[in-house]
Amino acid sequence: MSSSKHSSELRRLALSVLQPGFVGTEAPDWILRDIGDGLASVVLFSRNIVSTEQVARLTAQLRAENPDLIVAIDEEAGDVTRIESATGSSRPGNFALGTVDDPALTEAVAADLGRQLRAAGVSLDYAPSADVNSNPDNPIIGVRSFGSDPEVVSRHTTAWIRGLQSSGVAACAKHFPGHGDVAVDSHHDLPAYPAGRDEIAAQALPPFRAAVAAGVRAVMSGHLLVPAYDPDLPATLSRRILHGLLRDELGFDGLVVSDAIEMGAVTRRYGIDGATVKAVAAGVDAVCVGGESAEEATVALLVKALTAAVTGGELAEERLAGAADRVREFARWSAGLRAAGAAQDATGDGIGHVAARRAVRLTGAARAALPLTAAPHVVELAPVTNMAIGKETPWGVAGPLAERLPGTTSVRVRGQELEEGTVALESCALEPAVGRPLVIVARDAARHDWMSRAVTGLTAARPDAIVVEMGLPGAATAAAQIFTHGASAASGAAAAEVLTDTSAR
Repeated sequence: MSSSKHSSELRRLALSVLQPGFVGTEAPDWILRDIGDGLASVVLFSRNIVSTEQVARLTAQLRAENPDLIVAIDEEAGDVTRIESATGSSRPGNFALGTVDDPALTEAVAADLGRQLRAAGVSLDYAPSADVNSNPDNPIIGVRSFGSDPEVVSRHTTAWIRGLQSSGVAACAKHFPGHGDVAVDSHHDLPAYPAGRDEIAAQALPPFRAAVAAGVRAVMSGHLLVPAYDPDLPATLSRRILHGLLRDELGFDGLVVSDAIEMGAVTRRYGIDGATVKAVAAGVDAVCVGGESAEEATVALLVKALTAAVTGGELAEERLAGAADRVREFARWSAGLRAAGAAQDATGDGIGHVAARRAVRLTGAARAALPLTAAPHVVELAPVTNMAIGKETPWGVAGPLAERLPGTTSVRVRGQELEEGTVALESCALEPAVGRPLVIVARDAARHDWMSRAVTGLTAARPDAIVVEMGLPGAATAAAQIFTHGASAASGAAAAEVLTDTSAR
């Protein structure tokens, strides 16, 4: 093969192992050109989405260049939604489903989501999160997990994969080997999971074993250090973890996708180009890039880095070609899966609301205080959301409660406002609630000191206040509490129903 032909082939191989994002609701010219040159995948985020119909037009435009193109999306439902980022998810997230603990319900919710994604032309969903949330202070997983019990997480991971793939959309179990017991957000720096191998085998790995048994064909690696397997390299860059553990021990033979390669956990040490090369060398087949770095120049940089690594001997050409083969194989399989789901493009049947309502739990005092018959004042305490959630999607109880009780008033308070003294709880929360019911909405109060203090202060002044906790339940902060186990739009609507509906008691 001539030098120019070899260079062209290397570029095609390098393009085929990237899964880039891009900006806009129509495909930019550079993405279309790269697809023609060998790019086999793209990933969609909120910035690409207006409606299901618009996304369907976008994916059709992309697939005009390659009918088997993998179109991925990071859509977990619940708190992490892209397809419904403008409105909030109409389905509850994993933690709510795990709380109900009805695998048939989880399967139905995932199938409903799959029908929507397939109608939009999506073929791969970066879900479910198979992480066991064994550390309640984990800054990145929380309600994205089905729970803290490996058995619960395993059976719902299985149900989610089965439901999603029944509708023609491929699932992707994440974040291998388990991101549930860390104390650092990998978007910013490298977290560590210091457990021994026996603990990892008992706590973190069962859901991934269940995912493989359920027929998952894609697994996403996590950017975390697991010293029991590799004391030096994070999982995404570790052959010991991706090959020795995932492929050899768990028997997975499908597509290994990296978590977003621009995340600080790997780029702070290796740069985005160095991390990409090390990931592919370690066993990653498809490199997700573009959540934050969605430019043509980034793709060009990574293509250059991969081809240079091959010519310089840092990356074996056989490994790059093997990764490209797995991408092509997955593309063919997922295209067939998508075609098989064509008859299931029916609209949803309200299963998201049913699931969210079943996840709501009340204390006895809350039951005694309901239903609300007068329009309340609602105080929503809003934390800073992590980068996995992305821009803040609509959430809370005030909106749906106002629809049910006209005259409802509300205010949303953020921790920075309290700490800087730019807002006073008395004037925005207590004064408007004089003579009216007070509803306090929290989101992971146990994880945010400012929020916990605010709830304590408000309920001390108003012992009759009802607290709605939309994150992980912590210690009791009020006599009357409602727990939704997630902050999706569906969960907010379910809470409003419970607050106002006599039959919901």
